[in-house]
Amino acid sequence: MNQIPLVDLKAAHEEVADDVRAGFERVLARTAFIGGEEVRQFEREYADFGGVAHCVGVANGTDAVELALRASGVGPGDEVVVPANTFIATAGAVARIGARPVLADCLPDTYLLDPQAALDAVGPATRAVVPVHLYGQLAEVTELAARLPDGVRVVEDAAQCQGATRDGRTPGSGGIAATSFYPGKNLGAYGDAGAVLTDDEELAGLVRAIANHGGVAKYRHDVPGFNSRLDGLQAVVLRAKLARLAAGNAARRAAAARYDALLADLATAGRVVLPTAAAGNVHVWHLYVVQVADADRDDIVGKLNAEGIGAGVHYPAPVHLTPAYRHLGHVRGDFPNAEKAADRILSLPLYPQITPDQQQRVVDAFTDALGS
Repeated sequence: MNQIPLVDLKAAHEEVADDVRAGFERVLARTAFIGGEEVRQFEREYADFGGVAHCVGVANGTDAVELALRASGVGPGDEVVVPANTFIATAGAVARIGARPVLADCLPDTYLLDPQAALDAVGPATRAVVPVHLYGQLAEVTELAARLPDGVRVVEDAAQCQGATRDGRTPGSGGIAATSFYPGKNLGAYGDAGAVLTDDEELAGLVRAIANHGGVAKYRHDVPGFNSRLDGLQAVVLRAKLARLAAGNAARRAAAARYDALLADLATAGRVVLPTAAAGNVHVWHLYVVQVADADRDDIVGKLNAEGIGAGVHYPAPVHLTPAYRHLGHVRGDFPNAEKAADRILSLPLYPQITPDQQQRVVDAFTDALGS
């Protein structure tokens, strides 16, 4: 059976294989396995791409969120508002500091953090709010930041939106953001990697110190820290892919537009709800997420997978309904938009190399799975 994966990492590698091979040889010749010139070059190149002054490469995206929070002054006993609809790592980074995640519902159309719900969740112990830029577009940041009380910072989780903007603004500009370079991201490494982005030199320096055992020089430890560093081999991969990221994002936008056209009749009939881009967003379509209105979502995913189509669910349970965060004391019904999304959404295959014929096959199989 001809497989159509959710994301085609083999096709992505073929595009950069020669550059990666040459870069690995450079790293091996220099034995620059931790940090080194490839990391420095990538940090500068990604900062320029992202429109921020500073990029600090770290070991993974979860560490990036934690480091951004720590550098922003979040500590044990503090509260941090996070969306109920997010990957569990957002809440996990908060908990790892010893802070308490406080959940807020998402918007019903974009599934992004509802700014008013976030503001309503702010209390005396709140030190930060973490808007998550889901599926390839940015949540509202500017207005949210302007309405927050003094002493409460916005820390952006930008793991899914490399290259996206909202009203011309990029993640981390004027504040601080964390991103992930997990292999399936628009900009993916060959293993775990991440970064913190900011225009603030002092914040960037603090992040770099915390991620290097508390100091920027060997055996100098100015603040409590831990080990979270980007290695040279991953930086090689990221540099090679970064050079192609703008073109890849454009190809994703074209593929998303094709899906919109192919699924238009199902949407008109009320069988499917298509993705919505918020006003002002330049979407980079990390995921193409649809909502089924009158069918068993898990059954549909199973039928697609049986046909060799890599459909997935992002995410099958909101944070408050996972066993890990049962102690927060929430029950079903507390965050209805997140719960409805978790029950109904599914992600269709989308990557820069997907062909119109493959998308047609996906939609035909999806239509069959929906039934009459």
